[in-house]
Amino acid sequence: MTLYYSLVFCLLVFEMGVFMALIVPLPFVVKRKLFAFISESPVIAKLQYGLKITFIFILILFIDSVNRVYRVQLELSSFHKESMGAAALGTDRMEVQARKFYSQRNMYLCGFTLFLSLILNRTYTMILEVLRLEDRVKLLEGDKKAGGKDSRRLAQAGEVGEIGSLKDQLAAKDRDIETLKKQCEGLTREYHNLGDKVSEKSEGTPKKDL
Repeated sequence: MTLYYSLVFCLLVFEMGVFMALIVPLPFVVKRKLFAFISESPVIAKLQYGLKITFIFILILFIDSVNRVYRVQLELSSFHKESMGAAALGTDRMEVQARKFYSQRNMYLCGFTLFLSLILNRTYTMILEVLRLEDRVKLLEGDKKAGGKDSRRLAQAGEVGEIGSLKDQLAAKDRDIETLKKQCEGLTREYHNLGDKVSEKSEGTPKKDL
């Protein structure tokens, strides 16, 4: 196994470990604090950005491995159509079968790594949504511990936080509009004051006789 496919295998094992950590049953408070930390940690954010770039390269490797499997399959089919010596046919066929095995192994390795990354992303989003809903239920039931800082941090994470982010942007736009209104009112007052001064000067200036 080449170096980059070894790295892909290590990434697959890492994803399996992360998936097992996500589905481990934990108390609600512990899980809420854990996911709040994950959603706000800058180190984890950089790690997620690096993994996204890595998955692009894995996708390229997956496409290349599929292409190799297809070409090897064409070579195998050509052996059935050509008339060759039995010894040569056996040797060449074993070599092509070995290449087919390695190509299929690489294809499955890259494919499962990409598929598990999608599962992890969806699982993480669903857990955030469940935590948010559980916190809302506890808040409606009158639990004073619900709706704290960790809940607000969870509400801003991933897709769950898109609504909160849009609300913040809308509030910022409203503040900008209010600021522009105040500036417009100030400019209007200055314009009227300037117009009054000009009119007073024009009225106070004596007219020359023709």
